[in-house]
Amino acid sequence: MSLNWRTIPTQLGVLKVNCKGLACLLVFTVSVCGNAPGMCPTACICASDIISCTNKNLTRVPGNLYKCMKRLDLSYNRIGFLEPEWVPVLLEKLNTLIVNHNSINSIIPGSFSTTPNLKYLDLSSNSLKTLGSPVFQELRALEILLLYNNQIIQIESSAFGGLYKLQKLYLSYNLILHFPLDLYVGKYKLTDLVLLDISFNHIQSMPVQRLSSVPAKQLSGIYLHGNPFHCDCVLYSVLIFWYQRHFSSVVDFKNEYRCLLQSDPRGHNKLPLLQDNFLNCSESTVNSSFQAFGFIHDAQVGDRLVVHCDSRISDAGTHFIWVSPDNRLLEPDREANNFKVFPNGSLEIIDAQLENSGLYSCIAINKKRLLNETIEVRINVSNFTVNRSHAHEAFNTAFTTLAACVASIILVLLYLYLTPCPCQCKAKKKKRKLNQSSAHSSILNSTLPQEPPADEKKASTGKRVVFLEPVHEPKHSQNGKVKLFPNDSVMTESILKTTRTKSDSDSVNSVFSDTPFMPPT
Repeated sequence: MSLNWRTIPTQLGVLKVNCKGLACLLVFTVSVCGNAPGMCPTACICASDIISCTNKNLTRVPGNLYKCMKRLDLSYNRIGFLEPEWVPVLLEKLNTLIVNHNSINSIIPGSFSTTPNLKYLDLSSNSLKTLGSPVFQELRALEILLLYNNQIIQIESSAFGGLYKLQKLYLSYNLILHFPLDLYVGKYKLTDLVLLDISFNHIQSMPVQRLSSVPAKQLSGIYLHGNPFHCDCVLYSVLIFWYQRHFSSVVDFKNEYRCLLQSDPRGHNKLPLLQDNFLNCSESTVNSSFQAFGFIHDAQVGDRLVVHCDSRISDAGTHFIWVSPDNRLLEPDREANNFKVFPNGSLEIIDAQLENSGLYSCIAINKKRLLNETIEVRINVSNFTVNRSHAHEAFNTAFTTLAACVASIILVLLYLYLTPCPCQCKAKKKKRKLNQSSAHSSILNSTLPQEPPADEKKASTGKRVVFLEPVHEPKHSQNGKVKLFPNDSVMTESILKTTRTKSDSDSVNSVFSDTPFMPPT
């Protein structure tokens, strides 16, 4: 058996080792970790730079671990909480830490100060309920964080502050009530986050308008299935939009998107949210979502319009090509009429015209990654003067109708309140007439005729005579004049009455005597 000489760099210099196979690996391990304190704990299994301490009823991390290890598995133990010294030694080379299926219910800030170079952290299947102040701020290099299957209800905006390299975050199967929008907008947003699994939580609505500013590279990795959403046309239009863009988060879990009607808050019947024409949503509602996400643009003649190519593969090395409605190719650094394409994929229309309206296609090509994506954008260019004339005509019509209504109301009010009332006038006139003729009406007082004796009926001449006697008062007050209305009493009336006599014509003669009234001398 021949031996091969190999040179291995160490902290003391270059070590020339004669080894072969497993013996060479042993020499390498000793040369790298030989000067580092620690050993493989009895309850663990050590394989080179991997240490597995699973299902050993551990309540804390063993203190005599190799400092050169890169992967530590502490799953299925009884660790209850994480504090600044729960890892007793500094593990600078550790990049993978697995602590799932424990009893962790709280994380104190500074708990990861001894593991600053972690890239993969698994805290799934524990008892975490809240994520407060930035408890992961020491993990500047963290890329993947697993927190699914906990009891998380609330996530503060700064909980993931400092994780600027985080790419994947798993929060499924928790009790989260609101979508963590702070991951995408605001002070603590994570620009490199391309996957957020927040499925099977208790989220009922989504901040659709706020998400419209999030790049497609991040939107395509948001998994929302399994949440008890309220049936809403806005959410439906967004999910349909994602489905048409072939986002795997919607395409792969289409049947898991269900919603609850407002009349069924307990969720006895969960209805498929992505079923065609299920909610009978209007086309304008769907188009408004497309417009909010930048896939429908409106412009006026002469405007300058910039349209972005919101591709999921818009990273370094991606080449963009636009295709106009008349099938012209528009490429970067090549101006064509009033079009210009920038290296980042944005299309500029310098002087928009009516003929520029139509459906444009943006093709993103990444040769290194062997990926390509086609995005369709609709541009609508309208004439402002024409629209203004139509609007002016509509305004004139509305103003004329309103003026006519106001005039009609004024006329009705004038008729009701300013025109004299005939009833009141007649009543006043009648009252004045009665006042003027009160003296004459009180002199003559007709009474119902009484039946005279039988012998008088024959002697009746059919005429009635009234005798009035004047009342004499002192001369100094009357001056010899007759007073028809004395102050003390009214004169007694003597009326000769005639009864109705039967004749052939059955007529009645009832007239006053023609003899004038003369007072006695």
